[in-house]
Amino acid sequence: MVIHQERRHPEPWGVWRQKFSARWLIPLYGLDWLFGWIAHFLSKWVFLEVLEYLGTFSILIGVIFYFAESGDRLKQKHYQAWQVINTAQGKGGSGGRIEALQELNADRVPLVGIDLSDAFLQGVNLKRAELVRSNFSSCDLRESSFQFADLAYASFDTANLRGGNLRHANLNHADLKEADLFGADLSDANATGARFDMTDLRNANLSGLKWRGIASIHLANLFGSRNLPAGFAQWAAEHGAVFAESDDQWSAMQADTESSNNGTSRVRK
Repeated sequence: MVIHQERRHPEPWGVWRQKFSARWLIPLYGLDWLFGWIAHFLSKWVFLEVLEYLGTFSILIGVIFYFAESGDRLKQKHYQAWQVINTAQGKGGSGGRIEALQELNADRVPLVGIDLSDAFLQGVNLKRAELVRSNFSSCDLRESSFQFADLAYASFDTANLRGGNLRHANLNHADLKEADLFGADLSDANATGARFDMTDLRNANLSGLKWRGIASIHLANLFGSRNLPAGFAQWAAEHGAVFAESDDQWSAMQADTESSNNGTSRVRK
């Protein structure tokens, strides 16, 4: 035991007093001698030993309860994160959603069907996240990471994904119409069934992209895109993709296509 330890009784005052020659120190050493006797008598009191055992036992109980309630604390943490996300739904800005999303994903909580449209989530890290049928329409996701994320049937309509990391992401049937993927990394991503109509893919890394089965790529801009898989460029051009260096050139191509479509519609009428 630490506190309850039987002490030897102090020497008699006469013997103790002879050890110190300085008279002005006598009151201080007198107190020390007095407290020594008090400690000696208290060390014989078994009640103090019981109190010490109870103190140690209470610490053990506290540790047990701490670990026993860890599940409830985790649930409370997740509840607060969801509250932040749901409260900010439909609003611009971050509203604390970046931290909340990353905490939930770090605890492997599925984010299926989450609505984050119009949110400012620049730099969010959702690596390996489960985001099936999630809504990121018009979201600012510049420099964000969706590496290995499951984004099947997700909507990125008009979202800003410039410089984003979508390596090995599952984009099966995802909607990326008019999304900005300038300089994004889509290497080894699965784009089966995905829609890339008017998507900006300039300077994007398409190494190993699983492109066969892409639903549509009409007027997507592939100028300067890197590491195109074999056969992809020809297939994309045949299905309406363009290679325009500037925004003006690209806008002109879109306008020409729209005019042609309108003229065809009038002829049919």
